[in-house]
Amino acid sequence: MITEPPDAEARAEAGPDAPPTSKGLRGGSVGLLAAVALGLSSVAPAYSIAVTLGFVTLVAGHLAPAALLLGFVPILLTAFAFRELNREMPDCGTTFVWTTRAFGPLAGWLSGGWVVQIATLLAMTALARVGAGYLLAFAGLEAMAGNSVAVTGTAVLLLAAVTAVARRGLQLAASVQYVLLGLQLLSLLGFGVAAFAREGAATPSLAWLDPLGFDGFGPFSEAVLLCLYIYWGWDALITVNEETRDSGRIPGQAAVISTLVLLATYLFTAFATIGFAGTGDSGLGLGNPANAADVLATLAPSVLGTALAKVVQLAVCVSAVSALLTCVVGSSRATLSMGVHGALPAAFARIHPRHRTPSFATVFFGAAAAVLLVLLSLVSGDFLGDAILSVGLLIACYYGVTALACVWYFRRRLLGSPRDLLLRGVLPLLGGLMMLAAFGRSAHDMLSPAYGSTSFHGVGGVFLLGVGSIAAGAVAMLIVRARFRRFFREGRTAVVRLTVTED
Repeated sequence: MITEPPDAEARAEAGPDAPPTSKGLRGGSVGLLAAVALGLSSVAPAYSIAVTLGFVTLVAGHLAPAALLLGFVPILLTAFAFRELNREMPDCGTTFVWTTRAFGPLAGWLSGGWVVQIATLLAMTALARVGAGYLLAFAGLEAMAGNSVAVTGTAVLLLAAVTAVARRGLQLAASVQYVLLGLQLLSLLGFGVAAFAREGAATPSLAWLDPLGFDGFGPFSEAVLLCLYIYWGWDALITVNEETRDSGRIPGQAAVISTLVLLATYLFTAFATIGFAGTGDSGLGLGNPANAADVLATLAPSVLGTALAKVVQLAVCVSAVSALLTCVVGSSRATLSMGVHGALPAAFARIHPRHRTPSFATVFFGAAAAVLLVLLSLVSGDFLGDAILSVGLLIACYYGVTALACVWYFRRRLLGSPRDLLLRGVLPLLGGLMMLAAFGRSAHDMLSPAYGSTSFHGVGGVFLLGVGSIAAGAVAMLIVRARFRRFFREGRTAVVRLTVTED
C-alpha cells in the first residue's frame, strides 16, 4: 500500500511556505473562515432556497419554516458524525475512508465512493445549467436563455472555468468563494428586509414553526425530504481537511457552523417570503404552482423593483457557479484519496507539481460533468430534470451509511464518557436512521410513474435513475474489484496503514 507521497517530486518543487501533506496537497492553506465559506458555497444557498421553497410551500403551506427546521435535524445529527470521524481520521477521502474503516472495502467503495461521486456529478449538471441560464438572462440575452443548445454550451464553458480555478489551488478557490458567497448572503438579506418592510406584509408567527401542525404524515415526510436537498453539500468542506490548519478540529467546527448559518439564512428568507406573498394559490402567492420553480425570480421585482431584482438574479447565478466550483474541489480530493489507497487508478493520485492539487482528478470531474450534461440534454430535458430529482435518494443513502459508520467504528468506546455516548453514538444513530428512513420513503414514492416527468413500464424514471445508479455502482465495483484486488482484499488494513503514516 502507498505509505509515501504519491508524487515525491511535487514536494521537492513545492517550496517551504506550506508543508505538503502525505498525499502531496498544500497543507495548512485553509483556515476556519475559508472552510466555512467553502461549506456554505457548496450548498448554493441562494439557488437552493429559490428553487426549493416554492415546492415546500405547495406541500406544507405556512408550515414551510417548520419543514425547513425539521429537515435540518437529520443534517445536524449527521454533521456530528462527520465531525467525530474527521477528528479520528482526517483524510480527504472522508466517507470513503470512514465507511471502509467501519464496514469494509465493499461498503466503502460503493457507498462512500461511487454514490457520493454520482450524486455530485448529477448535481453539477443542474448547477451548470442553472448558472448558464441565469447568466444569459442577466446579460439580457433572454432568447439564448430559452435555447437549450445555447444554455448547454454556456454551461460547458462554466464547467471549464471552474475546473481551471479549482486546478490552481484552494487559496484561489477560497478567495473567489468569499466574493460569490458574500453576494449571495447580502442579496438574501436585502430581499428579506425589503419583504418584511413592504406594506401589507404579514407579521411572522411562531405557529409557522409548529412541527405538529402538518396534516398527516404524508405531507410532513414529503416536505422534509424536499428540505434535505437544500442542506446537502456542506460536507464538501471536510474533503479539504488535509489542507486545513488543525485538520482534526477546524473541519468539524466548520461543518457545524456552516449548517447553523444555513438554517438561519433559510428560516429568515422563508419567513420574509411567506409574510410578503402569503400561501395563496393565485397571483404571487407561494401556493400558486406557477411560482414554485423559482420564488426569488418571481417575487424580486415586486419586493425590490426591477433594477435591484437583477442583483438577486445575479446572486442565484453566482450561487450555482460557486457550488459548482466546490463540487469540483471536493470530488477531486475524494478520488485522490481513493487513488492513493489503491481503490482507483493511480492517475487519480497525481498532484500538480506547483499548485499541489489533484490535477488529473480535477480535470476528470470537470470533463465528466460536461459529458454527462450534454448526454442528458440530448436525451431529453425531462430526463435531465428527473436525474436531478434522483440526487435526493443518493444523498439520503450515503449520509445515512456514514452516520451509522460513526456509531459502529466507535462502538467499543461509547461508554467511555457521556460525551462519547451522545456525540459518537446516540446523535449519529438517530441521524443515520432518519436518513435511511428518508431513503426508504423516497424510493417508495419514486416508484410511481407520476413521480417526476418520465417513466418506464409503469416505474418512475426518478426511481430507475436513483436506484439504477446504485445498482450500476455495484456492477462497476465487481469489475474494478478484479483490478484492485489488494484494496478489496485488505480493505480496513490498507486504509489504516496510510492513516497511521499521515499522523
